Amino acid sequence: MTTITRNLPWFIKDLGVAVVGEKCYTLLVEDLDFADVECLKYSLSKGLGVGIVIGGSIMKVPQLVLIVSARSARGLSLTAYVLETLSYAITLAYSYRNHFPFSTYGENLFLTIQNVIITFLIIYYPSSPRLTRNKPSTHRLGIAILSTLAVAISLFYLPTTTLAPLQLATLPLSLFSKFPQIQQNYRTKSTGQLSAFAVISQIGGCLARLFTTATEVGDPLVSAGFALALLLNCVVGAQLWMYWGADVKEDLARVPTIGITEKDRHWQPESPKVEVVVPPQSPSMRQPAGRKWARKVD
Repeated sequence: MTTITRNLPWFIKDLGVAVVGEKCYTLLVEDLDFADVECLKYSLSKGLGVGIVIGGSIMKVPQLVLIVSARSARGLSLTAYVLETLSYAITLAYSYRNHFPFSTYGENLFLTIQNVIITFLIIYYPSSPRLTRNKPSTHRLGIAILSTLAVAISLFYLPTTTLAPLQLATLPLSLFSKFPQIQQNYRTKSTGQLSAFAVISQIGGCLARLFTTATEVGDPLVSAGFALALLLNCVVGAQLWMYWGADVKEDLARVPTIGITEKDRHWQPESPKVEVVVPPQSPSMRQPAGRKWARKVD
């Protein structure tokens, strides 16, 4: 078996070495020696990290599709997405400026971009398709784009000494970013356009990130942020399970009431009217008034 693993194509070897390093690749792949626990943990962490980065690149795509197809952001909290996006952006800047391995934070890049787009869609589209007066707001969208650019430039040029307190601030940001969504779900007893795929992926991603951060980085600030995010994402996941199908019932219950008055509720269909057409009689068949006719019998 080692004859095959030691003669793998060069691009496979180069990819393996780039991910787990020369030493661990030689031990685990070429020699098939699984006795080195440190290499096993490191390779598992790297594999999970790469998987999370790839998954993070598509995690919020179903949520984007739901909003665009429905042309509505019903059930999504704008405050929650603004705070969550800011938390992602700070973690991205902090990890990048401290030269952490990309596999330990790469998904934050894609999640930040996707969250920014979702936030713009929440601002642009009305919260409910029934509210016809709420037209798409291009004015508020322009302000949001300018604010996003200002925050991005600030995070890029801030000194690293300032980023550490900001990274610490992601803990309350993560906490407060989920509270508006949790509160809105509880108040409406519905999750609206919230994507189940995105919620489940976030729970799995937080679990994996706790392992990769502890293995490769060891930064307690980052680990604490992922632990808190895991707890709150589990709460949202529980609400998603509790209120599953509530949106369909809500929409079905709402359809008969749109534009229908109380008088219309008690309306009963009238029985069909049958119009009887009587053909006019011939003038010769009319009998003079007051005169009787008798049949002559021969």
